[in-house]
Amino acid sequence: MEQVLKVANSFPIWIIAALVIGIVIFQAVVFIRLASKTAPSVGLTTLEVKSVVRTGAISSLGPSFAIIIVAISLITFLGNPVTLMRIGIVGSAPIETVGASLGAQAAGSELGSSTFTEQAFTTAVWVMCLGGMGWLLVTVLFTKSLGKFQEKISRKNSNVKLLSIVSTAAMIGAFGYFGAGQMIRGINETVVFIAAFLVMPVIIWASNKFKMNWLREWSLGLVIVVGLSIGLLLT
Repeated sequence: MEQVLKVANSFPIWIIAALVIGIVIFQAVVFIRLASKTAPSVGLTTLEVKSVVRTGAISSLGPSFAIIIVAISLITFLGNPVTLMRIGIVGSAPIETVGASLGAQAAGSELGSSTFTEQAFTTAVWVMCLGGMGWLLVTVLFTKSLGKFQEKISRKNSNVKLLSIVSTAAMIGAFGYFGAGQMIRGINETVVFIAAFLVMPVIIWASNKFKMNWLREWSLGLVIVVGLSIGLLLT
């Protein structure tokens, strides 16, 4: 395992990881610049754009804390650069953990075991990279087509309402799916989920009632803090 970590933390691996993360950062900067230039054409002011960017940045902090916890465990098995590269692209620590485990098993080993050799490490990295290609390919091949499809649907007012309903239902379904996956684990997880579910509407109501836009921006982070606090009290 010690030899594996030497390879995993070697300079060539760091170079590859730095190039990949650099591309991600470059894309983020380009997207923000394009969005800022396009904002006036859709009726958004400079203050609204800044608020949106700030909200996105704040909202990303909460989920990142959970990812960091899993990422730390991956670092002990796969090293710093590979973990940084995979989490930086996909951002789903559980998926990357499953991919690494499957790769190690395919090589006849397990993560962190004495049989986890350089070959097993290489197999795990290949599985993680190939497993994440599907999401990237869908984004490249279908993002533009989905935008045109949305624009075509939005030409009719009735379709706009339908699109709003479908989008809302999709978000509810996604959060419901992840929430249900936690609730089936036990009563503590269920209590945390219900508490977070009840706190969010209160925060949104308070932000509208007292005209505190900053409270809306911090809503997701506050809900996560509430959930973590309740979970800590229940353990």
